[in-house]
Amino acid sequence: MSTSESHSTDIESVLKEKRVFKPSPKFAEKAHVASFNQYKKMYAESVKNPEKFFAKMAEKELVWFKKWNKVLKWKLPFAQWFVGGKINISYNCLDRHLNSWKRNKAAIIWEGEPGDKRTLTYGELHRQVCKFANVLKKLGVQKGDRVAIYMPMIPELPIAMLACARIGAVHSIIFGGFSAEALKDRINDCQAKLVVTADGGYRRGQIIPLKENVDKALHHTPSIESVVVVKRTSSEIHMVPGRDYWWQGLTESESALCDAEKLDSEHPLYILYTSGTTGKPKGVLHTTAGYLLGTHLTTKYVFDIKDEDTYWCTADIGWVTGHSYIVYGPLSNGASVVMYEGAPNWPEPDRFWRIIEKYRVTIFYTAPTAIRAFIKWGEQWPLKHDLSSLRLLGTVGEPINPEAWMWYHKIIGKGKCPIVDTWWQTETGSIMITPIPGATPTKPGTATLPFFGIQPDVVTKEGKSGKANQGGYLVVRKPWPFHR
Repeated sequence: MSTSESHSTDIESVLKEKRVFKPSPKFAEKAHVASFNQYKKMYAESVKNPEKFFAKMAEKELVWFKKWNKVLKWKLPFAQWFVGGKINISYNCLDRHLNSWKRNKAAIIWEGEPGDKRTLTYGELHRQVCKFANVLKKLGVQKGDRVAIYMPMIPELPIAMLACARIGAVHSIIFGGFSAEALKDRINDCQAKLVVTADGGYRRGQIIPLKENVDKALHHTPSIESVVVVKRTSSEIHMVPGRDYWWQGLTESESALCDAEKLDSEHPLYILYTSGTTGKPKGVLHTTAGYLLGTHLTTKYVFDIKDEDTYWCTADIGWVTGHSYIVYGPLSNGASVVMYEGAPNWPEPDRFWRIIEKYRVTIFYTAPTAIRAFIKWGEQWPLKHDLSSLRLLGTVGEPINPEAWMWYHKIIGKGKCPIVDTWWQTETGSIMITPIPGATPTKPGTATLPFFGIQPDVVTKEGKSGKANQGGYLVVRKPWPFHR
C-alpha cells in the first residue's frame, strides 16, 4: 500500500481481477450482518458519529465495573477511549460466561504436535487462570509490572496471559522460535520482573530448548527475579534454586479464587515487539478497553462467530494475530477455540486437514504463506479428508495472490465458504479492512472494504488524497477504539 517517497504518486493499481463472489443467500440468512445494505448502514453510522456508535457497542458487548465519563479524548497523535471506565479483559473472557451454560462449554481444544490432547471448559480455564494469577502475586508481581512469556503453543500460554490481565500485570510474549539474544533484548527493554517458559516445545519432531535459551538470556537481564517453568517435554534442564520454579508445583495447591482487578480503560494490557525498519525491535503497547472492544467486534462480525462454531486460527500466540484472534477476541465472544502446538506438515503434510476433520472445525483462519505451502505440497492431502464442517475461511498476514485465493476457495472451501481476506497490523491491534462474510462481495486478492469506524485514505507524500488507482501511503483519518 505504501511506496518509496520518490515514486509515491507514480504507482498504479496492477490488480486487474474481475471475478466477484457474492455472499450466498444461505450464509447471509443467518449472518450477524445479513446484507450489503445493512453493512453500509452500520458503516455510515460508525463514521458519522463514531463516539455514539462505539459507546453503544461497548455497552452492549462488554462487561464494565464502572461506565466511562468520556467516550473519546483525542489530541494528536494520541487517542484515549472510554476515559474513566473500569474494566478487566480476563473477566470479559472468562467470568462473564460462568453463570450460563458456557461454564461447561469447551473454551480451548488443544492438540500437541506428538498427538496429546486437552480440552479446557470455560469453568476449568477460569480455575487455572485464577490459580496462576495467585502464583504471580505470591512471586511479587504487582499491577503494572511486566511479565515476559516465552512458551510453546500449549494451554499454559493463554492461561499466563489471562492471569497477567486479571491482576493488571503487563505481559510481553516473545515468540518461542526466537533466540536467547532476542529474548534478552526484549526483557531488558520492558524491564520484565518474571519469565514464564517451558522446559521445551515440539516442532517438526524436534525439541526447542526454551529453558536453555532463557538461562542464556538471564545472564544479562538484571530486572528478572523469578522464572516459572512448565514441564512439557521432560527435557533435562538446569533449575536455579530460589529463582526457578515448576509451574505444576506452584499451582497445584493454589487457591482457584482470584478477583479480577478493576482496571482503568487505558491500563496497559501488553507489549509486543515488532521488528521495524531500524532492525531494533520496537515495543507496541496496547491498552485494555479499546483493544478488547476492537478484538471482540471484529471476531463477532468478521468471523460471524456463533455459539455452535469451532474456530481455529493457526497463528502462533507469539504474534499479534494469536493475541487478538486466538485468545482475547474469541474468548470474549465465548467461542470454542482450537489450538495446535506444532508444524502443519508433521508428521505428514495433511496435519491441518486432519485437525479440521477430527474437531469438525467450522471457521479456519490462516496465512497466505501457509496456503501457498499447501498448494506446493499438493491437493491430494486436503482431498483425503472430510472438510465439510467448514463454513468460513480467512486469511491474515501478507496480501494473498488471486491464484492462492482461488485454490483456497475451491479445494478447501469447496466453493461454498466465504473468504475474509483481512488487512491489519501489530500496531492496529485488530482487523481494519476486511469483507463482512454475509454482506460483502469478495474479489480474489483484495481485502475489500473498511471495518466499522475505520476511515482509510491513500495519500501522496504531501498528504493529499490520491486519485482512483493511484498509489500512495495508506492512512487512517480518524482514531478507532483500538488506537491510542
